[in-house]
Amino acid sequence: MEKIALTQSAQKPSLFVPVAGLSLFALASGYLMSLIPLSLTFFELSNSLAPLLASIFYLGLLLGAPCIAPIVSRIGHSKAFILFLNILLCSVVAMILIPKSGVWLASRLVAGFAVAGIFVVVESWLLMADTQKQRAKRLGLYMTALYGGTAVGQLAIDYLGTKGNLPYLVVMGLLAAASLPALLVKRGQPQVSEQQSMSLSALKNLSQPAIMGCLVSGLLLGPIYGLLPIYVALDMGLDQQTGQFMALIIVGGMLVQPLVSYLSPIFNKSGLIVSFSLLGVAALLLLSQHSSMTLIIGFLLLGASAFALYPIAISLACDNLPASQMVSVAQVMLLSYSVGSVIGPLVASSFGQTEFGLLIYLGICCILSSIYIFAQLLINTKPSFSSP
Repeated sequence: MEKIALTQSAQKPSLFVPVAGLSLFALASGYLMSLIPLSLTFFELSNSLAPLLASIFYLGLLLGAPCIAPIVSRIGHSKAFILFLNILLCSVVAMILIPKSGVWLASRLVAGFAVAGIFVVVESWLLMADTQKQRAKRLGLYMTALYGGTAVGQLAIDYLGTKGNLPYLVVMGLLAAASLPALLVKRGQPQVSEQQSMSLSALKNLSQPAIMGCLVSGLLLGPIYGLLPIYVALDMGLDQQTGQFMALIIVGGMLVQPLVSYLSPIFNKSGLIVSFSLLGVAALLLLSQHSSMTLIIGFLLLGASAFALYPIAISLACDNLPASQMVSVAQVMLLSYSVGSVIGPLVASSFGQTEFGLLIYLGICCILSSIYIFAQLLINTKPSFSSP
């Protein structure tokens, strides 16, 4: 695993460029994630392609995560951000020009690689802070921008639809606009000083609950992005409200970020992961009901639960580590998240023939992760007795 030692430039690294670019990227990504499974029939592609498209995207994320550090080291954060946005843009162009299943699968693989680059670049840029409290605040800002943009992007499903080329042209325009802050603002960018390798022993010392938190986040969010829109539209019979309910999930994730930023420096982070996992179980029970109010609350709580896990986990992994290791940690956490995101849609699709199948799968993930991390907490806090 590679790591980059980062030094501050004469000026403080600007937060405007990564946050503004990330917000526009999130608008495009939020729309695109739900647009792809819902537009399959328009392009005469089978709905059975949806879980494969979701998994291969996260496979690209998984393959891309270890490759980002050398690229950032060579060309810097700003140019790397522009490069990955343009790769993602080209993958969308290929999809509308050649609507064939093989091309779509290849495009989503490339898109996953590009999104891995965007995440690692922005996370490492924002996590270049001197204290845990500053890192928690910046991570909260990162997650709020990401989820806020994604929530608004989900609403485009209801206003712009999912048929024709226009929705994809809107996505392309947003991705192009996301490059503008990095192109126009040249001052206050991080500078790369050297590249080193992270030892295997250092990797083994990373928090197991942190790695598990990122893994479970992927196991939840992969199916939520890739399969839940179809589940809401077809199994729940809410075709006209799919965009609104998907947006509620993202809004729940966005609203919980200030709470996560506040709680992370105060409480045991492993305990927080367990708490939010159990909150997810409660949310899924609400979603098995048919009342409109219960569904609204359930979707909000599901978003709060699923989207809280990653920032808490990465904050836990970064505890007591210097800024020079932020890229390395971001890569390892993204790898864990990606593994879960690749496996999640494939396993979740096997529950498809069961009533509430997707909800049952998500509940199993939350419960098993809670048991594992709670067991780790008990092991790590077990008192040791010695003779006086």
